[in-house]
Amino acid sequence: MVDKPSQGQQMWGGRFAAQPSDIMQSINASIDIDRRMALQDIAGSRAHADMLAETGIISEEDNEAIQSGLDTVLEEVRAGTFPYRVELEDIHMNVEARLKELIGEPAGRLHTARSRNDQVVTDFRLWTRGAIMEARSALSGLQVALLRRAGENVDAVMPGFTHLQTAQPVTLGHHLLAYVEMIERDRARLHGAAIRMNESPLGAAALAGTGFPIDRDMTAEALGFDRPMANSLDAVSARDFALEALSALSIAATHLSRLAEEIVLWSSAQFNFARLSDEWSTGSSIMPQKRNPDAAELIRAKASLITGQFVSLQGAVKALPLAYAKDLQDDKRLTFEAFDTFGLCAQAMTGMIETITFNRKAMRAAAAKGFSTATDLADYLVREMKMPFRDAHHVTGRIVAMAEADGVELEALSLQSMQTVEPRLTDDIFSVLSVEASAGSRQSYGGTSPVRVSEQVELWTKRLGLEANT
Repeated sequence: MVDKPSQGQQMWGGRFAAQPSDIMQSINASIDIDRRMALQDIAGSRAHADMLAETGIISEEDNEAIQSGLDTVLEEVRAGTFPYRVELEDIHMNVEARLKELIGEPAGRLHTARSRNDQVVTDFRLWTRGAIMEARSALSGLQVALLRRAGENVDAVMPGFTHLQTAQPVTLGHHLLAYVEMIERDRARLHGAAIRMNESPLGAAALAGTGFPIDRDMTAEALGFDRPMANSLDAVSARDFALEALSALSIAATHLSRLAEEIVLWSSAQFNFARLSDEWSTGSSIMPQKRNPDAAELIRAKASLITGQFVSLQGAVKALPLAYAKDLQDDKRLTFEAFDTFGLCAQAMTGMIETITFNRKAMRAAAAKGFSTATDLADYLVREMKMPFRDAHHVTGRIVAMAEADGVELEALSLQSMQTVEPRLTDDIFSVLSVEASAGSRQSYGGTSPVRVSEQVELWTKRLGLEANT
């Protein structure tokens, strides 16, 4: 007669005469983390049981009992009444133990031709695949918000910066569309990660496969995988799918952080380019005038947390020999936390972009400072006077120095003053020195001209499946 595990006994306890210490129990248990994979574990068990019955490894009656029991487990999980038990370590053992309580002996046949090693990583791949879909959806929402604000500001002139110094005038619409482009690459990286991870480890068992006549193609198809993984050692030990997902997430979070930094700058009194809505601002406990961009600042900080979680997982994996080692238990915690944090940041950024108010007058005034149209003057000399660009650059530099000495911007400098540097200049030069003329002249593909920006808004509107009037 086989001893059955007691209420407080691990399901692997047959080899051991004593229970683990309390400390061992605490460090070994992961149920507080991996309980989030309950639905994926149930789905994997359903597919595995169906396959076992189809191949004749278990009876159809046992499969019916298992499926019925899993129905009950699923209802309990969704209702929040499932009895999670720490002594059973993880979600996989918790589901199996509860199944045994519900249906008795047939539950013990579910684990035939399966190990926790392939079971865990199958659940983890299913969870990560779903999390990627949610992250991509959140990024799409942010793209829509950015696109709509870009469409409202196709011709709003602002300073473009290099080294955080005024460089050339650009349009706000062009600036916002830069983030739409970045985010599309983020979405593509996540999509690529989802494609590469979409292979099934189920059936690899502990590390060497199984002697039972299983059908891995059947379980792969049932779970939405493209194919079973071709090497059992790789199947149970590989975590590059999670690393790739977190790498893509880290890059996407970096882009959110860059946008957050711009919001912090733009909403400051020194810039005054934008005002965050009350919903996305906080106050000071002592200074009643303050409007703090805390949501943007938190995104900036949390981007580092996501990168840290990627680096931590990479550190856990980098020294592991094949196949499985317990170091991999923390892969779920790091991945769950990274996706949770990212989802929160993406939603917060979307909310800020949807409700932020831009100060066109302040942006235009800033764009006119810092001799931002100097390149337009140099280009004019090249285009109209056939001057070599290096000579035009030198002439323009002398005129800028003159304007700086007089304390005026280029378009306010007198023609007579400019003619002391280049006598051939005429009043026509003022047609290129305004910030609107400068931005409007950049009509090369990908440029900041309102003409090009309008085209890109239209293209992205179609690409994102939006109505033109939105």
